[in-house]
Parts: sequence; structure tokens; C-alpha cells
Amino acid sequence: MHTGNWTQVSEFILLGLTDDAVLQITLFVFFLHVYIITLLGNIGIALVIILTSRLHTPMYFMLCNLSLVDICYSSVTTPKMLANFIAQRKAISFSGCVTQMFLFFTMGSTEVTLITVMAYDRYVAICNPLLYSIIMSKRICIYLVVFIYSISILNALTHAILTFTLPFCNSNKITHFYCDVPPILKISCSDTTLNEVVLISVAGGVIVLCLTSILASYAFIVSAILKIKSSEGRWRTFSTCSSHFICVTLFFGTLVFMYAKPSSGHSMAQDRVASVFYAVVIPMLNPFIYSLRNREIKGALTRTVSRQEFS
Repeated sequence: MHTGNWTQVSEFILLGLTDDAVLQITLFVFFLHVYIITLLGNIGIALVIILTSRLHTPMYFMLCNLSLVDICYSSVTTPKMLANFIAQRKAISFSGCVTQMFLFFTMGSTEVTLITVMAYDRYVAICNPLLYSIIMSKRICIYLVVFIYSISILNALTHAILTFTLPFCNSNKITHFYCDVPPILKISCSDTTLNEVVLISVAGGVIVLCLTSILASYAFIVSAILKIKSSEGRWRTFSTCSSHFICVTLFFGTLVFMYAKPSSGHSMAQDRVASVFYAVVIPMLNPFIYSLRNREIKGALTRTVSRQEFS
């Protein structure tokens, strides 16, 4: 369809990470292994939590949801990236691009808010242990998760609608390995100021608000830990939230780098590296961070494996 000098594209070309054919094969093998490990690790964590009754607590309920989100989060981008490594034509349909962006922002927003709620859970457990069962009851946890998914879908719809109502006349080639807002704005032939303002204010605002909430929670947690007299008690208490703190540092570090700056400050090469880290690598690392540094998860996993071997 042509409207004046504007052309409504029917598909986009994802330029991916590199044009080097040899390097593409190497990256295909590497990211295929990463994706398989991501699926196995997160499915394993989710199954262990579901099958172990003693892990049916608010913290592990949130962790189970985080594992499911990581599976979806990685699956939104990685399979298409893997296919494009070995495909001659690296195209994605217009509707496919819209769907990918919507799902990616939904899963990303869900992960950000889940991590924030998990920080609040640790704050309540350490600073208000007597009220923990009331504040983080099963009903409240379910309401929180439903609210998180609802607000994440609304956030994703906002960005998808604003982005794909733009005209594209200069090019349909996206300098990325998936459909993200900044590289798509670069190929639009209209004014994208509104989109950039919304991206910074909404996506950046969510990141800043969640990160501020997490830092506030950890400020109270650290204050409570320092009041514990024995060093063993301090270390035991800190160990209950150390895994989460590592996850926060990795995830929010790359998100702030990606979205908390105007598009004029974006380098596509840097953005692609950061995107690979938080969209592909971090979902693989999360189950290892939580399982290797969590005695209850390791104990439950060991008992589950032992029961299977015994059977």
C-alpha cells in the first residue's frame, strides 16, 4: 500500500548480530546450548518448587513465576535469532514483529516487577517477621501476580501500538536480532519524539520506580542485619537475599543501560550486546544463581533426584 511517499511495509529484515557467515554458525551453536540450558534450568526450578510442599511459600511462589517468565522471555527472541543465524533470508512478518515486541515487553515488564516484589518479600521476612504470614498471605501473593501480569500487558500494548502506527518509508531493515523499539524508531520516516518520550517516561519510569523500591527494601534489610549481634546470624540472614541481590544487579544494570537514555545516545552495537545479555543470558543464569546459593532449593533438588533414582 502506498499513501503519498509513505510505504506500509509487510515485513521487516532482522540484520542480527553479525554478517560473518562463519561467526554465525559459531553463535548458532553457542546460543542453542544457552537456550537449552535456559529451558532445562528454569523448568527444573519450577518443577522442584511445585513438587516440594515445604517450598510452597511466598518467596518460592514468586521464584516459580520468575522461572516461567524467564522461559517465555527467552523463547520470544532466541528461537528466531537461532533461525536467522542459518537462514538465507532473515525476514519477520509485520504481524510477527508486532507480536514479538508485545510479548517481549510483557515478559520484560513482568520480570522487573516480579523482582521488585521479591525484594519486598525479603524486606517483610527480615524486618517484620511476625507480620510476614499476614502481609504476604497466599491471597495477596495471587493478587500481586495478577496485577503484575495485567500492568505488564498494558505497558506492552502502549509501546506496540505507538510504534507500529508509525509509517516506514526509508527502510524495513532492523539493526537488531529482534523487534525492539529503539531500532524500529530509527527506520520510521515520521517524527518519533512522542514515542521516545513515552519510552523514556514509561519504560524508564518503571525501571527507576522498581529500582528505587528495591534499593529502599535493601536499605531497611541492611539496617536490620547490622543490628544482629552475632556474625553468624548476620551472614545467615544476608544469605537469604544474596541470590536476589545478584539477580537485581545483573538485570537492572543492562536495563538502565538500554532504556534510561534517549535514542540519540544509543549505539546499535552496544545495544545488541546488552540485549543479548538481558534477553538471552540472564534467563539462563537466574536458575543457577538461585539454586547454587540457596540451600532449600539444593536440598529439594537433591531429594527429588534421589527419589527418582530410588524409584
